[in-house]
Amino acid sequence: MLTIGPLNGIARIRHGFFSRDGGVSDGPFASLNCGYGSGDDPAKVAENRARAMTRLDLDGSRLVTAYQTHSTEVAVVEEPWNREDAPRVDGLVTTQPRLALGILTADCAPVLMADAKARVIGAAHAGWRGALNGILEAVIEAMVELGARPNTIVVGVGPMIAQRSYEVGPEFPAPFLEQAEADGDFFYLGRREGHFMFDLKGYIARRLDRAKVKRIQILPCDTCAEENRFFSYRRACLRREKDYGRGLSVICLHH
Repeated sequence: MLTIGPLNGIARIRHGFFSRDGGVSDGPFASLNCGYGSGDDPAKVAENRARAMTRLDLDGSRLVTAYQTHSTEVAVVEEPWNREDAPRVDGLVTTQPRLALGILTADCAPVLMADAKARVIGAAHAGWRGALNGILEAVIEAMVELGARPNTIVVGVGPMIAQRSYEVGPEFPAPFLEQAEADGDFFYLGRREGHFMFDLKGYIARRLDRAKVKRIQILPCDTCAEENRFFSYRRACLRREKDYGRGLSVICLHH
């Protein structure tokens, strides 16, 4: 489990970005696959999720994850829901103690947020589409509605695909540049003609800064390149593999 400042050391808030190690799954899901959306044995996924929760001193039943669809929808979580009742959202917020908000990723960014003074936490699944359309701002807005303030929210961004591994097509930059020409900074010429390498990490940091969130730290990982540590959708696609595991990131108010 990886932790990160500025979320480290905040009283009553626990968080973690989990690698793929420490679980019971095998094959392409080895070993800590926490995504029911994969083709893995659901019993193994449940055991993996329970193992992850023990690292936060929580029962596995206290982990809440959503049916992620790259949307900008956010749910306010009051209590855990059954797996089959998971809403189609990409953001979660809560003020409830000992309730772990979980984000599942395999190249997209898991973004964990906390306002310790207001005792409000949030979590976002931010791929390029969600980030472009405003999932980060939507989670911040939902936190503010629960009493948080943007300038007191601190953010940790977990393992995601790095620019060196993220080649995109010639059509890709257009919607970003339509929103802000300055965001051309996040593209440099790719290895293939007409293609670009996209800096999702830098783009997320700028979106958070524009939302008045100033305390941000991003883990220097590359999920696509670091096969021994992380699951990766892009790596699976490049190899024409049929499936892949999902990594887990969580945040909770511990007391």
